[in-house]
Amino acid sequence: MRTGTETETGTEMETDSKADKFLDTGDDTDISKSLILRNQTIVVTGGAGLVGSHLADHLSKANEVIVADDLSKGTRSRVPDKTTFVEADMTNPDEVASVITSDVDIVFHLAAYTDTNFAEPRRLFEENSDMTYNILEQAAAVGVDGVAFTSSSTVYGEAPRPTSEGYAPLEPISVYGASKLADEGLLSTYAHTESLTVWCFRFANIVGPKQRGNVIPDFIQKLLEDPETLTILGDGRQEKSYLYVTECVDAICYVVEHTDDPMNIYNIGTETTTSVTKIADIVSDVMGLDPAYDYTGGDRGWDGDVPRMRLSVEKLRTIGWSADTESNAAVRQAARELYDELKPSDNHSTWS
Repeated sequence: MRTGTETETGTEMETDSKADKFLDTGDDTDISKSLILRNQTIVVTGGAGLVGSHLADHLSKANEVIVADDLSKGTRSRVPDKTTFVEADMTNPDEVASVITSDVDIVFHLAAYTDTNFAEPRRLFEENSDMTYNILEQAAAVGVDGVAFTSSSTVYGEAPRPTSEGYAPLEPISVYGASKLADEGLLSTYAHTESLTVWCFRFANIVGPKQRGNVIPDFIQKLLEDPETLTILGDGRQEKSYLYVTECVDAICYVVEHTDDPMNIYNIGTETTTSVTKIADIVSDVMGLDPAYDYTGGDRGWDGDVPRMRLSVEKLRTIGWSADTESNAAVRQAARELYDELKPSDNHSTWS
């Protein structure tokens, strides 16, 4: 089922992915009989964001897809044309009820505050929890079959690497990680007390086009302003796993179709990692620059930042899925796309 391997060579990454073939169930893998992602009515919350928009686009090829997003972070232009868009706030139970109705088969819940360094941590925790509770309550009330939830590697805190799904105790060091762990507790409760199948995905760092607010577009924007010097938070040795967004969608759909325990928890990432300094090198190379690096110091970028993260993906591999691209290659592909988006439209560099 794999489409080819991409290493850090500078070649284009294969974008015709496994997700484009997941409807073909003619292989020998035992596919869950409880939920095949075809001819379903599906709600995607947060469907105007990076992962949500790509997921909604893929699912709309064979399903009726409703995208619910309040557009506080996502953009309307990202929402795929083949979906039905509803501007709705998932912290409002009435708006949740208007979207998740009795004809919905599965909810993919991606709506969340996702900034680990968010300026209003109490608001982040409370609103993330409110959204998840409202969605679970409504899904159970109207008889939805399943809820798929995007959690985060931040639930592990500073854990030994590679970190497996069974690692304990879970000790997040950010309010964002704590909110995701609290949400997982709610999901587990509903999985074991209601007739809901739950899928919980603990993401590595997902990268791709139109993304803002993370290290790759941040470096690009800094270098567009000053091509000579790049300020890097921490010591640059922070090292994490990066996965390209289409591969993330591949993994989500694959797990949903191939597992049906009440509570299905899977890490989604790569076996490889990329340091912050290496990201700076890749971005500089894509932009044709050779800046000096100015490190702010310390072993992490901010309070609550996990400086090193590598997830175990062995559990995912045992059911038949693994990433086709290495972490460096995912960063390079995203850097190319983001630079094309962010550079001046007249094709003249800001420093020329």
